[in-house]
Amino acid sequence: MAFELPNLPYAKDALEPHIDARTMEIHHGKHHNGYTTKLNGAIEGTDLEGKSIEAILKNLDMGNTAVRNNGGGFYNHSLFWNVMSPDGGGKPSGALADAIESAYGSFDAFKEKFSSAAGSRFGSGWAWLCVHPGGKVEVCSSPNQDNPLMPGVGCGGFPILGLDVWEHAYYLNYQNRRPDYVSAFFNVINWNKVSELYEANK
Repeated sequence: MAFELPNLPYAKDALEPHIDARTMEIHHGKHHNGYTTKLNGAIEGTDLEGKSIEAILKNLDMGNTAVRNNGGGFYNHSLFWNVMSPDGGGKPSGALADAIESAYGSFDAFKEKFSSAAGSRFGSGWAWLCVHPGGKVEVCSSPNQDNPLMPGVGCGGFPILGLDVWEHAYYLNYQNRRPDYVSAFFNVINWNKVSELYEANK
């Protein structure tokens, strides 16, 4: 089974004013679609065909740049759309909130750490909140379309929140003001989904 571009879980304009409809249209319909098509081309006829994206990335030969870049791009964006919601924002609750407080002292301290990971990533990449076995959470970042599922990348946990800091994710609306985009992201985070991923992977 070839990988398919997932549908957005909301309308393209649903995250406005924080993320504009035109950016969503290009980001999902062109960038994510491109990664999906190229990933399928890269695995066709190989022993990776038919495997889950998680299995492919966890056991990746990091020298296989076609699968590394496009598999990462496919997975990262699939997560990204799902950890945002028009009803997002606020703070996490329950076990995830406890884990964040345990790791960083407070939600505000976590927010500062995550924003710094996103803001200081040179060039293109991602900021992540990951969970390790046992429930400990950790913030990290990775270059390009790499992610923590890949061998030796980032904090090595399971990504439960990801923020795309490639310029194509924000340039139409924010130009070079990446910190404003990072700040706006906190208004659309779907903490219910992040908590669900935390519970499933701790």
